[in-house]
Amino acid sequence: MKTPVTVLGLGAMGTALARAFLTAGHPTTVWNRTPGRSPELDTLGAVRAASPTEAVAASPLVVVCLLVDATVGSTLDGLDLSGKAVVNLTNGTPAQARGTGERVAAAGAEYLDGGIMAVPAMIGGPAAFVFYSGSPVAFERHSADLAAVGRPEYVGGDAGLAALHDIALLSAMYGMFGGAQHALALVGSEKIPASRFTEDFLLPWVTAMLGSLPRIAKELDEGPEPGAAGSNLAMQAAAYENLIDTSVAQGIDPGLLVPMGELLRQAVGTGHGDEDLAALVPLLRRSV
Repeated sequence: MKTPVTVLGLGAMGTALARAFLTAGHPTTVWNRTPGRSPELDTLGAVRAASPTEAVAASPLVVVCLLVDATVGSTLDGLDLSGKAVVNLTNGTPAQARGTGERVAAAGAEYLDGGIMAVPAMIGGPAAFVFYSGSPVAFERHSADLAAVGRPEYVGGDAGLAALHDIALLSAMYGMFGGAQHALALVGSEKIPASRFTEDFLLPWVTAMLGSLPRIAKELDEGPEPGAAGSNLAMQAAAYENLIDTSVAQGIDPGLLVPMGELLRQAVGTGHGDEDLAALVPLLRRSV
């Protein structure tokens, strides 16, 4: 028999997680603050617990997927977690993950924090993957079980590292979508159809530009190659003003673009004008 699993929280993501465990053959106990949520799980064989205490007692593997970190604390506090593996898939910060990990460990459980890189509809499918960090013992014991929801990627023993990876990828996603939304607002100001512009030009352009990321990463790891960059920051900073001026002229708020322009000017002003985009990354790092 496959490992019994408990899922605490039946929002859209928690429901998708429970469904994936059930589909993979895991005996699955579920609990939600509002009883009766996601009745379709009942037909798949889920067992409903009346309380978090009952739910946690039912399984050696406890998966938590609640709305916010504070709800995780209020749900787990006071429960008997001894001998359990607690996997927290609630979206949060690295600091919150470390704090929850300390409390769970003090309660006698092994703790894994997770960052889900998928929307609910992707859970259990080939494109879904999940970052995990924390107890190597728990990950080794349950990685095959966790594979039911998505490809497990262990990123280290520091419980905060999964959240850091998650936030980093989400930052890249929102930055990409923000730029794309600004582009669509610009062409829309002249009644250019968004679908045609996206399919013919925006998607191919962004896809081609993503090919430069490995070179930027290599430069960050190994340092820049000798000589001036082909598309140096001084040139980019000068041309960037046209993005702002055109946006204003077309009646589009340039707020999504302004910070990058300021960063380009900062790089040039501090002597990085001959370098490439990789030189911007150190400027974002603040001493704490």
